[in-house]
Amino acid sequence: MQPNLNPMNPQPRKNKRRYLSVKKKFWASHLFAFSWMALSIYITLPWLSDLSHILSFPVAFIIIAGIAYIPGYMNAFLVASLSLDRQQPFVDEFPRDSITLLIAAHNEESSIKETLSYVKEQDYNGRINVILINNCSTDQTVKRALEAKEEFGLNLAILHEDKPGKFHALNRGLKEVTTDYLITLDADTLLHPSAIRYLVARMKSSPSDVCAVAGSVLVKNSRDNLWTKIQEWDYFLGIASIKRLQGLYQGTLVAQGAYSLYKTESIQKVNGWPDAIGEDIVLTWRLLEKGWKVYFEPLAVAFTEAPNTLKHFIRQRSRWARGMIEGLAQIKPWQQPQIYTKYLTGMNFVMPYLDLTYTLGWIPGLILALFGYYWIVGAMTLFVLPLTFLSFGLLYLFQTKFVFKPLKLKVRKNLTGFLLFILFYQMIMSPVSVYGYIQELFKFKRRWK
Repeated sequence: MQPNLNPMNPQPRKNKRRYLSVKKKFWASHLFAFSWMALSIYITLPWLSDLSHILSFPVAFIIIAGIAYIPGYMNAFLVASLSLDRQQPFVDEFPRDSITLLIAAHNEESSIKETLSYVKEQDYNGRINVILINNCSTDQTVKRALEAKEEFGLNLAILHEDKPGKFHALNRGLKEVTTDYLITLDADTLLHPSAIRYLVARMKSSPSDVCAVAGSVLVKNSRDNLWTKIQEWDYFLGIASIKRLQGLYQGTLVAQGAYSLYKTESIQKVNGWPDAIGEDIVLTWRLLEKGWKVYFEPLAVAFTEAPNTLKHFIRQRSRWARGMIEGLAQIKPWQQPQIYTKYLTGMNFVMPYLDLTYTLGWIPGLILALFGYYWIVGAMTLFVLPLTFLSFGLLYLFQTKFVFKPLKLKVRKNLTGFLLFILFYQMIMSPVSVYGYIQELFKFKRRWK
């Protein structure tokens, strides 16, 4: 998606439909999801019977549940929830609160000046204090930042943190924050001109127990190669749909470090960012554990640099998988005080099982199907596709109508990337996630990037 430097002021969306409480949406979506899963089990009984003769009933059920029943339930829950989701209008679209922007940087000389130029273009009416924390850089990151300070007239302070690790850098910056709100921004992430305004506006329009708002992060380098073209759809449809689902139930599970807003006091009460490879995941879960809520604002758009090689993609996504395991190890779902966050964090217990089943069951089954053996992958596996296309279709319509159109962004023509995303992306994602689980199990060395 192409970054746009034109600040916008779209009219608040009118909610013409009858309002349903979050609780009613939650249970109505579950009713639909369980009904769909029951129907899929009934239809696939012959498939289960045939596979049981080959592998035994328990093994056959474990495989089919992992590649069809549970994914079907999750997709159905997602579709129903997205259908019922209605974003509340802003109370004030032009807040003036002073905020602090924390940017942790390690060898970012190629991107930091451009990132700061987009900060300069913000249409936010309040004061923006920028704190750049240089974390063991060996290049010209600091020099480029000082050039940007001078050229753009930014309120920029530069700190130095000698302990390697993003959490060390962010905690160093936290000590200098004097504003009620802070925003974390990756050093290679570009902000839409209205991004900060919408992020703060969502926080100011939310109940007092909301402690963080995650922004919407999209891919800025989708034209690099075929690999980034595929990831463009993951951010635009996959990640965004999960964020909307979690935001609806007041428990966005990752206020991502790339671009999110937090109440400074809340971060201080949980002692800052934790010593974790997924520091933003564990931090968010600690905030939720305190009984606070985390929202998501789709209009607060930022553009990040997606990995443009398979090697860097594996490194990034395995790190995300490790972060999820860290979160589950430190904060158990049953420790969450709200039913929605119990459910949302609890679903992460299922993810390793699904990834293992997909890696060790579906992929070998697909290979067998190519040779005419439809024991695992066959006509019945196509039963999950309608909901997949429906969920992505709903989100595509939402993104284009309520996000891209008001912000005057355009969805690039990327049919090849879309088809590869739908058909093959999970074949890479699941094995990479399994690799991340193994890394965390055996405590492999951490990497920031």
